[in-house]
Amino acid sequence: MPLLAELAARAPDVGRPFLLGRGGTLSLRDVLQTAEADFSALRPGDVVALVGGFDPLSIATLLRLLDAGMIVAPLTPDTASQHEQFLRTAQADALISQGRVQRIRETRADNEILNQLRESGEAGLILFTSGTTGAPKAIAHGADKFLARYRTPRKAQRTLTFLRFDHIGGINTLLHILFNGGEAVMPSAFNPEALWRDVHDFSVELLPASPTFLRLLLLGGFVEKIPPSLKLVTYGTERMDQGTLDALCAALPEVDFRQTYGMSELGILRVKSRARDSLWMQVGGEGVETRIRDGCLEIRAANRMLGYLDAPCPFDGEGWHKTLDMAESDGPWLRISGRLGDLVNVGGLKVMPAEVEQAALSLPGVLFARAFGAANPLTGQHVELVCRMVSKPAGPDKEREIAGRLLNALKDMLPPYAVPRRIRLEELAPSHRMKLQ
Repeated sequence: MPLLAELAARAPDVGRPFLLGRGGTLSLRDVLQTAEADFSALRPGDVVALVGGFDPLSIATLLRLLDAGMIVAPLTPDTASQHEQFLRTAQADALISQGRVQRIRETRADNEILNQLRESGEAGLILFTSGTTGAPKAIAHGADKFLARYRTPRKAQRTLTFLRFDHIGGINTLLHILFNGGEAVMPSAFNPEALWRDVHDFSVELLPASPTFLRLLLLGGFVEKIPPSLKLVTYGTERMDQGTLDALCAALPEVDFRQTYGMSELGILRVKSRARDSLWMQVGGEGVETRIRDGCLEIRAANRMLGYLDAPCPFDGEGWHKTLDMAESDGPWLRISGRLGDLVNVGGLKVMPAEVEQAALSLPGVLFARAFGAANPLTGQHVELVCRMVSKPAGPDKEREIAGRLLNALKDMLPPYAVPRRIRLEELAPSHRMKLQ
């Protein structure tokens, strides 16, 4: 069954908006009434890069493209400097921006995965990795497998679309809302004050967010006025520190907190937190298996990607994916301790940067912290730390004073080999996805 027909059949009322906010509303009836709009320059099976966000025009266009059998690569204006690279990597045939269709190539690229989708007549989705370990890779999903996870009925709450249009988490939020009769609220702007105001004004029940954004909410004092509608906050996309989670649980005692876990290669997986203030979780769901090997989390999922368009397949012969997330287990529970590639080897002793960052974040005045390894002629590597303070130091002398105070405090909190050899105070800033860069 075509996607729009399936969604209409599942909807209790096609005229009820599923998307709302200061930028307008959108219902399935609105989408269906514009379904005959001009896509004459496109052919089923085309790779179409769609620049947009969680606004009515972009969402309607995304749904119509998937319904028409296109392979869609969602992009956002925030990544405009990378669009040329993304179009090349996705082997895009056309680009749609602000409702305008532009043909990029007439002869389609010869790619095994894209050919497979075209021969089957199946729509597809292309997402990009974050690029933290190299150039972003193009991840291809077939629509049939990707949408299968949403066909099991789930409870849908009024949800703020915090995670972006080009992010697996943002797409997950949209599809969960559509398949389960929920409502999505468009953010008016991506800053703590505006987003928290949206939560208040639109009676948001579920706020998906990043730890960086939640820390900004805390330190900005926004959580002092608790929206009566808010029932659940989910956090993911980067590692949460225990201190921030404890502070959030204390500030919002009536709100439940749950960790999320997912990857663009595997989709967003079902997660159960041990407790609202715990970083221990169970990862699973239909068709999902997990194991820890050599301290690294591995996952096998039925609804995984078809593959990378521009890189070798990351799955082993049995379908297991090495996530590169270091994890520890406690019976059925697991906890992420950091990334394999971030591990710092100090004279044979292993340091997980996340442990240094968590210690730094517990110190007064530290807003953000990022620890990493640097070359050392004696020990191979040593730890360095960059911090952003809540208040910017007034001049180099004050910076040195604060860095020295932080270093002395960390010496009392960490084993000697994990203590940073150098601390710099810089303006660490969140990315457009509200993750610490």
